[in-house]
Amino acid sequence: MRRFLSFRDFDWALLGLILVLCTISVVEIYSATLHTKYAGFQVKQLFWIAGGLAAMFIFAKIDYHRLLDWVPWAYGIFFLSLLAVKVVGHRALGAKRWIKIGPLLFQPSEWVKLVLILAVARYFANLGGRSLTWTDIFKSFAFVGLPMLLVLSQPDLGTALTYAPILVAGLFLGGINLRQAAILTVCGLSLVVGVWSSGKILKPYQKARLTSFINPDNDPRGSGYQIRQSLIAVGSGGVWGKGMAKGTQTQGDFLPIPHADFIFAALSEEHGFVGAFFVLLLYFFILMRLIQNAQTAADLPGSLIIMGVVAVLTFQIAVNVGMVIGLMPVTGIPLPLMSYGGSSVLFTFLALGVAMNVRMRRFVN
Repeated sequence: MRRFLSFRDFDWALLGLILVLCTISVVEIYSATLHTKYAGFQVKQLFWIAGGLAAMFIFAKIDYHRLLDWVPWAYGIFFLSLLAVKVVGHRALGAKRWIKIGPLLFQPSEWVKLVLILAVARYFANLGGRSLTWTDIFKSFAFVGLPMLLVLSQPDLGTALTYAPILVAGLFLGGINLRQAAILTVCGLSLVVGVWSSGKILKPYQKARLTSFINPDNDPRGSGYQIRQSLIAVGSGGVWGKGMAKGTQTQGDFLPIPHADFIFAALSEEHGFVGAFFVLLLYFFILMRLIQNAQTAADLPGSLIIMGVVAVLTFQIAVNVGMVIGLMPVTGIPLPLMSYGGSSVLFTFLALGVAMNVRMRRFVN
């Protein structure tokens, strides 16, 4: 067994796939916003990607066991930051989700995902792989559920939902049995039905998004507008697309925020089925590479960390693409490494950096 650590153990193939995806992101942001009020956002995206790459290499060198030791402190700090958002948070687009630090906006809820990935891995690894008791399960629900409730109150349903797959992955790999899983599934479905039928928990715009998902034609100029325009953009792209900066829905400013939540719709309009399929194929290879790294991890905490990253990325990809093609309600969840946004880009690179960290130590005692 080797005792030294070298960047020769870095997953350069995975990095290559990531860089290809980031290149497509920058080009598509440029193309989709060329004749809109968002023109120039690709330059900001380049800076976020450069910063994310630097952070990824830094996190790849810090022993993930040390990161796990720091988790209780990190959890406390970011829990307090979520509370601070409620008091001194910056409000934009009808929600208070950010803390303003000089000219920058810091969104703690995005960073909490990384903390929860590490916290869940630490928790279930410390249980030693034994069968889970209901006490173990309720404790895991508590430390994931508390930040989730704070994020829901911002309100930010989309980001709060991304915490759930981290917990699900931890429970699955941590040793939950079939009976416990069935009971939790029934309870979860009952909770969803109860929240929907109560009419008091969801905000009016959140309920409108869900109803418009079921039938967008009920309010084509209101809550159903985004879905309708997205479907038109995707369908009009055909097989090969209309070409860069030639999408009528995108350039005509019919497609909302084409550089962020609906960037996959803009890509589909300009590059058609072929372009969309190529991006999905890139995601597939990235996720498969991560799963392979989880299988070769040196210990259970390493495997849990990588599978937590896989769970979050898979969920975000599935929900965002599903939203764009009308199979999911509009939730504001970004497409990893494609959508514009500093907090989202940095979180993804940091999460990938921790995954690289685990891979680089697979042969280290």
